[in-house]
Amino acid sequence: MRLVDIVQCWAEARSTRMRRVKSRTLAACLNSAGPDLPIVAAWLTGTLCQGKIGIGFDVLTRVKRTSTPPAEYPSLDVTDVNDCFSTIAGLGGTESKTARATTLAAVYDRGTAAERLFLLELLSGELRRATQEGVLLDAIARGADIPAARVQRAYMVTGDLPLVAITAIRGGESALQHFHIELFRPLRPMLASPAETAAEALILLDGDAFIDTKLDGVRVQIHRDGHQVRVYTRQLEDVTGKVPEVAQAARSFPWDQFVLDGEALAMRRDGTPHPYAVSQKRFGRDIDVGALRIQHPLQLFVFDALLLDGEECIDWRASRRFAALDALPAANKVDRIRVQNADQAYAFYQGALEAGHEGIIAKAPSGQYSAGARARSWLKIKPTHTVDLVVLAAEWGTGRRAGKLSNLHLAARDSDGGFIPLCETFRGLTDELLVWQTEALQRLQVDQHAQRITVRPELVVEVAFNDVQLTTRHPSGVSLRFARVKRYRPDKSAAEADTLDAVKGLVSP
Repeated sequence: MRLVDIVQCWAEARSTRMRRVKSRTLAACLNSAGPDLPIVAAWLTGTLCQGKIGIGFDVLTRVKRTSTPPAEYPSLDVTDVNDCFSTIAGLGGTESKTARATTLAAVYDRGTAAERLFLLELLSGELRRATQEGVLLDAIARGADIPAARVQRAYMVTGDLPLVAITAIRGGESALQHFHIELFRPLRPMLASPAETAAEALILLDGDAFIDTKLDGVRVQIHRDGHQVRVYTRQLEDVTGKVPEVAQAARSFPWDQFVLDGEALAMRRDGTPHPYAVSQKRFGRDIDVGALRIQHPLQLFVFDALLLDGEECIDWRASRRFAALDALPAANKVDRIRVQNADQAYAFYQGALEAGHEGIIAKAPSGQYSAGARARSWLKIKPTHTVDLVVLAAEWGTGRRAGKLSNLHLAARDSDGGFIPLCETFRGLTDELLVWQTEALQRLQVDQHAQRITVRPELVVEVAFNDVQLTTRHPSGVSLRFARVKRYRPDKSAAEADTLDAVKGLVSP
C-alpha cells in the first residue's frame, strides 16, 4: 500500500466533523490495506508496530532542518517506511541519535509535503492525540460489517485497537468472540465523567448512587493467578517490582484468581494521604525500592472487580460487583456509601475533602464496567481552583491546530514586578479561541525561535487547575496539575495577574 493513500485517507477524515463520514473513510482505508493491515491499523491509532523507537523532538528537528525540498510525486510505500522504523528501533550506542536521524532522513527526504507532515505527526505523537477511538471503533465495525458493540467489547478486554482491527477485518465477528479477559493482559480502565456538585450527580443517577472517596493516588490494576501477582498502571505498564507492598497485599485477598481495579496511595502515619507527587514518586523509581517503601509506604485501596475466580464481572451490575468486594480486608477497601438524597452525598463529599482526599465519585448501582470509556455511570466531583496568569510565549500547533498558536507558556508575577514561568498548556482552547489568540499574540510578538514565539507580557488568561504541587522542573518551584484555559481576561492588566506567592499558598500540604 502506498503511504500517500493513508495520508489522503487521514486528511479526508480530519477535514470533516461528521462522524459517519470519518468512519466510512477510515473503514475504506483498512479494507484496502491488504497485507499491510497490521501496519496501517497501528498508524491510524497513532502508534508504531515497533512501539517506541527513540525518535524525540531533537531528532525530528534535525531531520526537518537538513531535509531537501519535498518530492513532487509520491514514491513511498508502507512497507518501506515500516522497515525504516524497525531499523531505527534496533539502533543503539553513543552515536545512535545521529544514526536515527540519518536513517529517518533517507525516507523523509523522499516524501511529499503531505507525507512528511503525516510522518512528523505520527512520530511526534500528535497523530495519537488527534485519534478519536470511538470513530476508529466505528470504522472497524463498518469495515468488517459487524455490530459496533462486538468491536467495542473486544477492545474493552484487549486494550489493543490494532489487534481488534486486524482480527475483525480478517476474521469477522466470530473471530472477535474469542477475546475474553486474560490474566496478565491489562484492560484499559473505566473513567469517570465530571459533575459540578454532588446534588447534580445524584440527579443524573436517578436519585440513587454509590459514593466513593476519590483518592489522589496512582490508579492500579491488580492481576493474580495463585501466588503470581502483577500490578499495572493506568497506562498498562507493569510496575510490580516498584510497588512490592501492593503485590503483597493482593496475595492476602480471598480469591485465587482476580483482576481488581484500585488506587495505590502513600499515607502518613496519622492516616492522611500524602500529595499525589509522593505517591507518583514510588512509580517512577525502580532503584532503592526498599528505602522508598520504608519512607513512603503505599496502601492499596480496591474499588472494583473485573474478574473473580475465572468469572468475568464487567457485565455485572455495580451493586453486585461491589457486594463481592465486601470480602476484602477493611484496610484495602475504598470508603463507600449508598445514598438517596443530596444531603448525604454532600456530607460524604465534605468529609472526603476534610480527610485530605480529592473529592468523590458517584456511581450508578446498575452500571456495568465500561473498560476504556469515560462513562456517565461514574461521575466525579472535586473542587477546582483558578488563577490569572500572563502569556509569555506560544508555540505553533500541528495537525488540526496547524497555522494556529496553541501551546501557551504562562507566568505568575514575582515580588519585583517581573514574571516567573509557571506552566504550559494547550488544554481548554476552543477553535474560536485558537483563532482569536493567534491574531492577538502575533500583534504582541517580539521574537521567534523555531516553533515558538515570544510576546510582550500583556495578555492575562484565567487558568483552571486541580492542585498545586512543589517541583524542581520549573523556575517557579511549583506546578499546576491538569491546567487548562478557562478564558482570557481582557478586563485585567498584567499587573493584576496573580503573584507566585499567591499560587504557592495553594500548595497541597
